[in-house]
Amino acid sequence: MFDLQGYGPILLQGTILTIKLGLASLVFGLLFGLLGALAKLSGVWILQKIANAYTTIVRGIPELLMVFFIFFGGSVILAAIARQMGYTGRIDVSQFWAGVAALSIMFGAYATEVFRMAIQDIPKGQWESAQSIGMTPIQTLTRIILPQMWMVALPGLGNLALVLLKDTALVSLIGLQDLMYFSQRAAQSTQKPFTFYLAAAFIYLALTSVITLFTMWCESRANPAARYAKLLHKHSGGRS
Repeated sequence: MFDLQGYGPILLQGTILTIKLGLASLVFGLLFGLLGALAKLSGVWILQKIANAYTTIVRGIPELLMVFFIFFGGSVILAAIARQMGYTGRIDVSQFWAGVAALSIMFGAYATEVFRMAIQDIPKGQWESAQSIGMTPIQTLTRIILPQMWMVALPGLGNLALVLLKDTALVSLIGLQDLMYFSQRAAQSTQKPFTFYLAAAFIYLALTSVITLFTMWCESRANPAARYAKLLHKHSGGRS
């Protein structure tokens, strides 16, 4: 058993904040990724250039630099905008929302390519068939393409979600009191870094295990044919 010397409650508090940070970043990151993929596949020149620039720049910048840029640069940019509007007071960027912005932007850049490849994997004949029965492009996208896209994209998105959760640890460097932040403080106060960093490692491992199991469940639910084949195999006693 770990002797956390009374730091268990604050590690739990940090874990809860880490989960909130990861979930918020995942929601916005999925939105950025989907919009980026649709822009790349839109056929509109300016949208394609913007999406290509977004993915190229973000994927070429280290995650830590992105966190610092959003947190420190965000204050500078917002202050400059505010001065143009006549406001001269101090503007501070929330550590939590700076972290959400940075992680969402990074997740979205990688998710863009996952979504793009998943959409391209769907046969073009389905677009043509939907058009032939009078469906609009928006109806085709929302009713035919996107539901199938998730089946193809789920494994890639699951891997990105694992990376996202681990990247939340970077936000502790701008003062957000997440799991890594409290683990560092507890290690410094007790002079037992191995104990608290190992405890943090087990917590991250537990969280990533939950994500892995959830992704596997989603893949199973999204592919009823595979689930039915598995049931048949089970009821047949494993006979081929």
